[in-house]
Amino acid sequence: MNTAAIIPARFASTRFPGKPLAIINGVSMIQRVYDQACSSGLDYVAVATDDSRIYDHVKSFGGEVIMTSENCINGTERIAEAIAHLDSKPDIIINIQGDEPFILPQQINMVVKALQDPGTGIATLKKRIDSAQELNDPNVVKVVTDRDDFALYFSRSPIPYKRDDKETLPDFPVYFKHLGVYGYKTNILMDIVRLTETPLQKMESLEQLCWLENGFLIKVLETDFQSIAIDTPEDLERAEEWLTKK
Repeated sequence: MNTAAIIPARFASTRFPGKPLAIINGVSMIQRVYDQACSSGLDYVAVATDDSRIYDHVKSFGGEVIMTSENCINGTERIAEAIAHLDSKPDIIINIQGDEPFILPQQINMVVKALQDPGTGIATLKKRIDSAQELNDPNVVKVVTDRDDFALYFSRSPIPYKRDDKETLPDFPVYFKHLGVYGYKTNILMDIVRLTETPLQKMESLEQLCWLENGFLIKVLETDFQSIAIDTPEDLERAEEWLTKK
């Protein structure tokens, strides 16, 4: 099966304008994401953006980049538009968020492998939460899954709710955070991109809730790697400290 990674990147982030071009220890965030994706062995990797500054920067380090419309309302729509520009359509598309500069090639390949199962149309990753700070941070999206590791719900709130001893982080039920990488079979991507906004999606500002509300299954694979997503300038400082220690 042919595979492609598309990295949606926009300049006008509400919490962190210009985030893809932010420098982490001398290398831009978008280049770090791009390099990690290329290391995974996928057949094709490109950035999809509507901003000339990002476009020119990706070109400057020799990356593939596709200019998309300013009217794309989310990353999934931007990826679908980028795929339309390709001469050959891949079977599997990996959506790597532009704020995941430390995503591992092995994690990307986990998602690809899951999508080779005929019963899986969408796949993503989760990691165990091991601190109360992460659990209560609305920028850290939480996920709960069923016995077969399909998503039941995603939320910015701590889920599941622990009725007693709320000041402690229990061993059970286990809390998981969602990591910023999705994989889709191409036909499923083209289906979900046509969906209209749903109440839960709008309330939590999480587009994957729209897919769940419309009956699509999302396979959620567990990883133990501690990724650092960059949502705010403070996260950038944490990432630089992490790299220095590493």
